[in-house]
Amino acid sequence: MNYEEHRRNYVLGGLRRENLTDDPFELFEKWQAQAIAAELKDPTAVSLATQEPAGNLWQRIVLLKGVSEGGFVFFTNYESNKARALADDHRGAMLFPWHELDRQVSASGFIKKISNEESDRYFASRPRASQLGAWASSQSQPVVDRDTLINQYQSVEQRFGNDLIPRPPHWGGYRLVPEQIEFWQGGEHRLHDRFRYEHTGSGWSIQRLQP
Repeated sequence: MNYEEHRRNYVLGGLRRENLTDDPFELFEKWQAQAIAAELKDPTAVSLATQEPAGNLWQRIVLLKGVSEGGFVFFTNYESNKARALADDHRGAMLFPWHELDRQVSASGFIKKISNEESDRYFASRPRASQLGAWASSQSQPVVDRDTLINQYQSVEQRFGNDLIPRPPHWGGYRLVPEQIEFWQGGEHRLHDRFRYEHTGSGWSIQRLQP
């Protein structure tokens, strides 16, 4: 395969200073709503980067489940690789790749657990099969084969029967509170539009960056 031949022009429109909002979350939610309206596949998918205790950087896709209290909320197993990384280093970064709209949003800052009440509320809203899956899977741990995983799920299914399923103590939410948020809009001739918001303590400063 000749990777060098794979390229395209970005022609879906520019991003100008007058298009921005003083609060980056206001612009983010507008872009997120447009990604959903465009019927992108997994429009709330975001790449989450963390640094593991050994110093390795790692990324994985998670789903955004809310924007609140100045941050981006996602959920996971508290014993997973990402959770162990966050217990050691609270810094993290997110990238929202809306390729079909020629857009990206990047955010970096500190990640902390949300309240138990918030996690309980979200867990109760999940489909029952997803609730059972949270109990069945020891996320990031080795497993012999898929049959073993299915057996774990069936065992949990039998355990709860028709009862309400409580949130597992090892499962819940995190919030990334960004210090920086960058909005990227593809432009012709690789002259992309980039605006970076930086939190100053009293608000947000905005700079246009060269592509």
